[in-house]
Amino acid sequence: MKKHDKNGFIHEMTKNKILYLMFIPIFLYYLLLAYIPMTGIVMAFKEFNYRDGLWMSPWIGLKNFEFFFKSGKALQVTVNTAIYNGLFLVCYTFFSILVAVLVADMRGKYYRKITQSFMFLPYFISWVVISSMLNNFFHFDHGIFNNLLKSLGGKPVNIYTTPDIWMWILPFMYTWKWVGFGSVLYLAAIMGIDQEIYEAARIDGAGILQRVRYVTLPSLKPTMIILILIGIGKIMRGEFDMFYNLIGNNGILIDKTDIIDTLVFRSILGTQDFGMASAAGLYQSILCFLIIVTVNSIVKKINPDYALF
Repeated sequence: MKKHDKNGFIHEMTKNKILYLMFIPIFLYYLLLAYIPMTGIVMAFKEFNYRDGLWMSPWIGLKNFEFFFKSGKALQVTVNTAIYNGLFLVCYTFFSILVAVLVADMRGKYYRKITQSFMFLPYFISWVVISSMLNNFFHFDHGIFNNLLKSLGGKPVNIYTTPDIWMWILPFMYTWKWVGFGSVLYLAAIMGIDQEIYEAARIDGAGILQRVRYVTLPSLKPTMIILILIGIGKIMRGEFDMFYNLIGNNGILIDKTDIIDTLVFRSILGTQDFGMASAAGLYQSILCFLIIVTVNSIVKKINPDYALF
């Protein structure tokens, strides 16, 4: 009887059949919801019409990309997306680590739990609700912020007609919503640090700041690099829910706040231009892929242990 090769495919499947059976639901999930929908990429190369459908619509090569780049919006939305997501990543990482370090150093167990829950609360609030809260806070006529300004003798500010101020508001709102979630990840990493290292540092006379600098931050380095790499991989994907709910179709703000995702959405909703929307989406995906491969290669050259792949 012929024996299976110990390094062969059948031997591998037989040896780990339970693991492969457990993997089937995950495989089906990604196959149905991630890989099969990718066939819609062909729409970026077609002049789509409802009568002929996705597969029978005529091919037009790269004309959708040409239209996208000649529209004058490509560079603007690319720069906006990169700048905003870069700011989001920096603020998210810095404040998540700061909150995690502060919470980890709290002595009172219940005080720590209450603080942690309070920081995590914004994660559960939808951008629709946050949009309403922001509007009530900054409303030109009866918002809390402008009423306070007027009571102090200042002039009210209409943030919905002041584009530059959104460069501060959007990173602030993003950080406020996500920092609780991010701090949990870093807090879990801090809890995993050997407490004997902290005890040794205390015996050597290290203060709180020195323990953070010489023990906590170096120990968080692998977690920090992996989360930053994942964030960089999504740097060309905007937070569509946030931008669309907070900004909407405000024409005054659109030059400063328009990103690739909102441009794609408006193209579909307003002009029914599925071809250009698909071309913009494919352009966005290619940029994300190139960025993550480039950054991962740089990290791999510096320290292979910190690379994602």
